[in-house]
Amino acid sequence: SRSFSAAELVRAAPAPLQPYLRLMRLHQPTGTWLLYLPCTWSIGLATAPGCLPDWRMLSLFGVGAVLMRGAGCTINDMWDRDYDRQVARTASRPLAAGDISTFQSLVFLGGQLSLALCVLLCLNYYSIILGAASLFLVITYPLMKRITYWPQLVLGFTFNWGALLGWSAVKGSCEWSVCLPLYFAGVMWTLVYDTIYAHQDKRDDIMIGVKSTALQFREDTKHWLSGFSLAMLLSLCVAGMNCNQTFPYYSAVAAVGAHLAHQIHTLDIDKPEDCWKKFASNRTVGILLFIGIVLGNL
Repeated sequence: SRSFSAAELVRAAPAPLQPYLRLMRLHQPTGTWLLYLPCTWSIGLATAPGCLPDWRMLSLFGVGAVLMRGAGCTINDMWDRDYDRQVARTASRPLAAGDISTFQSLVFLGGQLSLALCVLLCLNYYSIILGAASLFLVITYPLMKRITYWPQLVLGFTFNWGALLGWSAVKGSCEWSVCLPLYFAGVMWTLVYDTIYAHQDKRDDIMIGVKSTALQFREDTKHWLSGFSLAMLLSLCVAGMNCNQTFPYYSAVAAVGAHLAHQIHTLDIDKPEDCWKKFASNRTVGILLFIGIVLGNL
């Protein structure tokens, strides 16, 4: 129902605004959730035992996630507008469809990045520098599918930066024994959901010459996804042990494992609508873990 309301919101917006809202994918909130949730895990794990996570920090990162995902989508569509026209699923995107010009997109991108910078400047110096460092990944990620069969890995590095940033925003610097395994777990998670996502477009991708893990793994996809899931769960256990997490946390990790196992077992890589459904269900995975972290802290 939440995604329904987001799509409704965009449809209800004034007509001149709609292409911009669609450009930042406001009508498809799943991606924003997947960017935001690793931030919440990190903020949650950095919270003092017995306390609830800082709601102000969670809100700041929420706004930041909407802006940075919007900026990422804008950059992506600017690089890809010629590809997008050739793929049925993406041909209606504002830039590909000619609803807005490249120059308008560039101005809009400047606006989103400026607002995101304002959010970043609310944090400590360490976090400002750490956050700024992710911009290189945000800008180069969309080019990766032209170069490598592993663009999903680069997306993982980009999308899970919040796993480092959340902790440093709360604590003033990174505790690497917790942040690195958490970051690695997030990267593995991205490889799972974005490979599933990429299976939607594989026929078009082959025709236009775009690479992805879906094309790399082909029929072996489920074996690879199982391996990534296992690596994610082990890393989450390491992160939990290194910051003395308690039973609810590990229960949540087990629930995440069960959810991923079900996703992979029932996935039909040749049905785009099933791939989309499984991809979108990863929001639940992230929320489960966050609840486990909060309860584990309490």
